[in-house]
Amino acid sequence: CLILSFFSRGKLGRYPPWPGKIVNPPKDLKKPRGKKCFFVKFFGTEDHAWIKVEQLKPYHPHKEEMIKINKGKRFQQAVDAVEEFLRKTKGKDQASSHNSNEEKNRRNSSEERGKQSAGEEKRNASLSEGKFKKGAGEGKKRVSSVSSERGSKSPLKRAQDQSPRKRGRPPKDEKDLTIPESSTVKRVMTGTVAGFKWPPSVSEPVKDSDPHFHHFLLSQTEKPAVCYQAITKKLKVCEEETGSTSIQAADSTAVNGSITPTDKKIGFLGLGLMGSGIVSNLLKMGHTVTVWNRTAEKCDLFIQEGARLGRTPAEVVSTCDITFACVSDPKAAKDLVLGPSGVLQGIRPGKCYVDMSTVDADTVTELAQVIVSRGGRFLEAPVSGNQQLSNDGMLVILAAGDRGLYEDCSSCFQAMGKTSFFLGEVGNAAKMMLIVNMVQGSFMATIAEGLTLAQVTGQSQQTLLDILNQGQLASIFLDQKCQNILQGNFKPDFYLKYIQKDLRLAIALGDSVNHPTPMAAAANEVYKRAKALDQSDNDMSAVYRAYIH
Repeated sequence: CLILSFFSRGKLGRYPPWPGKIVNPPKDLKKPRGKKCFFVKFFGTEDHAWIKVEQLKPYHPHKEEMIKINKGKRFQQAVDAVEEFLRKTKGKDQASSHNSNEEKNRRNSSEERGKQSAGEEKRNASLSEGKFKKGAGEGKKRVSSVSSERGSKSPLKRAQDQSPRKRGRPPKDEKDLTIPESSTVKRVMTGTVAGFKWPPSVSEPVKDSDPHFHHFLLSQTEKPAVCYQAITKKLKVCEEETGSTSIQAADSTAVNGSITPTDKKIGFLGLGLMGSGIVSNLLKMGHTVTVWNRTAEKCDLFIQEGARLGRTPAEVVSTCDITFACVSDPKAAKDLVLGPSGVLQGIRPGKCYVDMSTVDADTVTELAQVIVSRGGRFLEAPVSGNQQLSNDGMLVILAAGDRGLYEDCSSCFQAMGKTSFFLGEVGNAAKMMLIVNMVQGSFMATIAEGLTLAQVTGQSQQTLLDILNQGQLASIFLDQKCQNILQGNFKPDFYLKYIQKDLRLAIALGDSVNHPTPMAAAANEVYKRAKALDQSDNDMSAVYRAYIH
């Protein structure tokens, strides 16, 4: 059943209708309590979700209306995926019908031959007794000859000749052996996009597998060339056991976005641009979540969706098994842990704390030490992405610290991201995250510089974007940020003040090891200029305004 879903694919109630298909969920995926809902696979994305009945509409009657509302490139890709699915389905139906007609013709031919054979036997019966016996002897020879011919065929071929295939089912030797044979999968596969992989059948060895989510375990002692080679090959699944390998890509237990949630109680502190999307996806995938935010009103939306409310960070930590935090900067991260009613007051032996904030290595090391000193377990896990990727559950997670805790967070990381890297000891993830954001921030400043230079030299900014989108620099990031500038829309997807903070920390990281960062330093000055122009709370693409004022 093709449908339109009127729900938010990320932050609740904020997104336009999206085409999807109702499919059967994996057997071990819990259905949400409350109103009647269906499990929906969304075209053009890797998203799945339980959607309430009142949020669904039939696809075909509302298709044109939906296309008028949505002009985005991703939405057009989703519509194209629907049309491709419909073409393939129609082709399969026609092929099935053709096969059915062929089978019918073969059966009719067999019946005709049977009737002719019966007529011959009847005529033979009217012959004289002597001639009958002679004919019977010859008949035995004929039967023997036919039996011999049949015996020369393989058992499989003979079975195919004797019994027609069931409609629409491929012959055994044509089946895709990577797809499980359960009846649930056979029903679901008719409504999924090619490449969608479902849980293994009982007869198969159970693998920790999801083709769209990977754990990358990186040892800091191996040569960078080895790491680079593995990453550029998309880190194919390594079948060796963990331990000695420097890099391992191990698929998760999720099934293409259908997460088997951990039974541990999850806490989450901080509901900003990133945290809100993360919590939304944790809830959507069935996790039990307790939330806290400095501004309590931000919790209301998630309480309505099934989250529990924590009054203080200490209370959240004391009542939950694993508590995540995502706040703005080093000062906020320290205050959250060390301040009144802070995280540290709720830490007891065995309690787990995961800091997802982008901070410097010194800050995260200090926090790890105080948490561990109370018997707690600590993991740093800053995320690479923006609000949209957070809402879509497509973040990249960089983790370091307690390896066992990293594995315990598996279902949570699957819910919020497409990829997670384990980078070793505490501090490594902070350093890597700052380097990633340094590159991103410098690139954004260069984009803004190029667009303004095009404008002042009489060149079309749109044409510049079209050219860039056809070249090696083409990316979603480039297109989105340029569109922001061309449309004058600087609604924050990644706050300008935070990318400037990350540039500042990355420059300090370079200084600590006497490594020059002149490009980052130049970009940092442009962002500081934009902040002086009151652009701090706009999107990072508002750095463009530093060039036109």
